[in-house]
Amino acid sequence: MLNRIDFSSYRTIIFVALIVRLIAAIFSQGYGMHDDHFLVIEASGSWVDGFDYNRWLPWTEGNRGMPEGHSFTYVGLNFLLFSFLKGIGIADPKILMLLNRLIHAVFSVLVVKYGFKITEKLSSRKNAVLVGWILALLWLWPFLSVRNLVEVVPIPFLMWAMWLLIKDHDELGKVNWQNYLYAGLLLGLATSFRYQIGVFAIGVAAFLFFKWKFKEFALLSGGVLIVFALTQGVVDYFIWGYPFAELYVYATYNMNEGTEYIPNSNYFMYIIVLMGAFLPLGLLLGVGFFNSAKKYFILFLPVLLFIIFHTLYPSKQERFILPVLPFFAILGVLGYESLLQKQFWASLWKYTLKVFWVINIPLLILACFTYSKKSRVEAMYYLYENDLHPDRILYELTGETDYSMLPKFYGTCWDVTADKRESQDQKPKVYDTVEHDHIYFFDDHRLDERIAEYKEVYPNMTKAKVCEPSMADAFLRWINPRNKNEYIEIWDTNVTKE
Repeated sequence: MLNRIDFSSYRTIIFVALIVRLIAAIFSQGYGMHDDHFLVIEASGSWVDGFDYNRWLPWTEGNRGMPEGHSFTYVGLNFLLFSFLKGIGIADPKILMLLNRLIHAVFSVLVVKYGFKITEKLSSRKNAVLVGWILALLWLWPFLSVRNLVEVVPIPFLMWAMWLLIKDHDELGKVNWQNYLYAGLLLGLATSFRYQIGVFAIGVAAFLFFKWKFKEFALLSGGVLIVFALTQGVVDYFIWGYPFAELYVYATYNMNEGTEYIPNSNYFMYIIVLMGAFLPLGLLLGVGFFNSAKKYFILFLPVLLFIIFHTLYPSKQERFILPVLPFFAILGVLGYESLLQKQFWASLWKYTLKVFWVINIPLLILACFTYSKKSRVEAMYYLYENDLHPDRILYELTGETDYSMLPKFYGTCWDVTADKRESQDQKPKVYDTVEHDHIYFFDDHRLDERIAEYKEVYPNMTKAKVCEPSMADAFLRWINPRNKNEYIEIWDTNVTKE
């Protein structure tokens, strides 16, 4: 069977990339981290239901009267998607997110498509096949591709834009002027998803400018500005009364308070992340990346500027560097090619590439079937699947695990009030004058003792659901207790209300 498959075929690579991502879309439920759910899905989902979870909109009670510094482009697209799906009768949160993931899965295949084409144009078919397979099957990429991370979703736009700039010329020769405008539009759209991607766009524009390609520079810059003016200028004007309101607040926040958020002085962090994503092969890709600078400067410059910008900025998180990860792979392969003429480097590459695949494939399978933040999702979905609309619930947090935000999207319970008991010094009900419909016990430490205490307050309470963390969640917590992937037990109080 395998002998009949042409592994050097572009169609085979694209097909496999699509299948793997569709598997991840179906089985890799949940969300990866806080931002890809609470800053995107929780916001857009609440808007569809007539609420404003994060209080981002000026007419929402509790809004500070000023922007919070979040681009509405990607959140708005999710709002339109959920509005359409609910308009045709699809309301189940898990079905909504399945369709959301499927769309992202298909869209993300463009990364593989343009990664292959860019590499083939600049180098050879052989290198294009290798890059295609790496981008198609890199262990963490299908998992990330079906998430709602603003660092990952715009990557196809970046890849597409760079392909337009190089596809019809050698060493930036003659090319249809429309390609520069279209590339600018794509870069502008990517930047409107995540403002920091503008650094990448500046790198591309700088390359054209210092190559004395002023017409091409003007067209590319014009394309960026057109999209950015529409998505950030016009949209913000209608919401806040003046253009670029969210961008202004975002910039001023990051120049002041933002520098104190997750401070990190490790200046090698992002290079380590880029190389580490590719396991042992990453070291050689790093060598190839820096070796590619002279020959492939049109790709190297924007990637380098992006890395330098995030390296110098005090606040650092691993996901910030993800927009350039595919380019790092491409440049790594292209730059290493010249070293293959020497026996030592050729043998090292051959051996390391084999080890990479041996380690990568099992991790890929695990990632594609990882239900991330399972207990939190299931804890909220319990309310939806049982058509429950509680007025008040209690989070019982006197175990060993700190509180983690639960995704109300999966319960469609935007108006529920959630009280928290975080210390045994607090009264069981926290407030004497309120009654709770459900109690969520976080963590199983001293669980029987804690439940017994509440049975004295709610003698008719019954266990409703046990929400176990997924195998991956439990493992991540085992290797790093800071990961709050907890056991959650839900009890119904069965209290009689007047």
